[in-house]
Amino acid sequence: MLINPNNHALDGGPATAQREKEVVARMAAMFSFEQHLGHLTSSGTIANLEALWIARESHPGKRIAYSADAHYTHSRMCQVIGVEGVAIATDAFGRMDLVALEQELASGTIGTVVATLGTTGLGALDPLPRIVGLARTHGARVHVDTAYGGFFSLVADDSADGVASAPFAAISGVDSIVVDPHKHGLQPYGCGTVLFSDPSVGRFYVHDSPYTYFSSDELHLGEISLECSRAGAAAAALWLTLEVLPLSDAGLGQVLRANRRGALEWHRLLESSDAMTAYQAPELDIVTYFPTRGRMSEIDAASNALFHAAADCDPTEQIHLATYTVKGPDLAKRGHEVEHDAATARIMRSTVMKPESEAFIPAIHARLATLCAR
Repeated sequence: MLINPNNHALDGGPATAQREKEVVARMAAMFSFEQHLGHLTSSGTIANLEALWIARESHPGKRIAYSADAHYTHSRMCQVIGVEGVAIATDAFGRMDLVALEQELASGTIGTVVATLGTTGLGALDPLPRIVGLARTHGARVHVDTAYGGFFSLVADDSADGVASAPFAAISGVDSIVVDPHKHGLQPYGCGTVLFSDPSVGRFYVHDSPYTYFSSDELHLGEISLECSRAGAAAAALWLTLEVLPLSDAGLGQVLRANRRGALEWHRLLESSDAMTAYQAPELDIVTYFPTRGRMSEIDAASNALFHAAADCDPTEQIHLATYTVKGPDLAKRGHEVEHDAATARIMRSTVMKPESEAFIPAIHARLATLCAR
């Protein structure tokens, strides 16, 4: 390796550090931030850790609330930074329950609310406009974890192959955002991003480093990040990708629309299937379903069998599946009338993340329906 830039300081990666500043500014503009402070990270986990750390420093002694379906990194990182985390119940769509949230906010102990736009399991969109309103009423900050769903803001226009506009439009009024280019930004791991709407949070990063920051009086990215050494290659790769596929509907948005169409088509096929049942309608590109059975134990067993059967076949016919664990009440509040003879059941979770998958959805669905019938 001849070139191994380090974006911690301009001393070690002047060219890639400049590329990072450019791509971060583009992402801030994508979310309509009029001003911002932010940088790339090695992962969404680290990006969320940083956002929650700023939340703690901004409201010392306050708790942090997040939905029960939020990524487990939030409860874990609350433990790391020594803050009490509060899991808020979700509704029949996997979104944060506003009544439950308001009850917690009314206690006066919540300093930051974490809203998720694109939950990891279901791709659910928390009702961000209402969350922002409730949080501001009670003096709380709002952090948006849109590590998975953030780039869908490019197609948030309520169109047939777009997504709901209101949640993404409300991002411009929040305090911080996490988005992962290594998900829908077509980047390899690890490339996360954290953005703050108030640049003055930079005061929390002040530190001394006697052996760096010596080559320039310009901002060194290490001066505004928790991580020290970070690969400049991630910034270069993202910059080049966005030169080819800009952050616009006509650019990267076309990839996302293809993913969305594929997910919607699969859901339509599931709704008319006897072999499989749709768990809930997709809000992004995550499709959830299960083999049609009468008991939770049977759903679990059939899902496990389908998972293995789809992989245990000729390589040209293999389908990579994933499972998602749900509880009896989760099925019930979505209208699925099954016998609750077990506490939990595994269902199927499939993500249409590549545009070329759109054309294969009917064949994939037919293949899985055949396997379910065995």
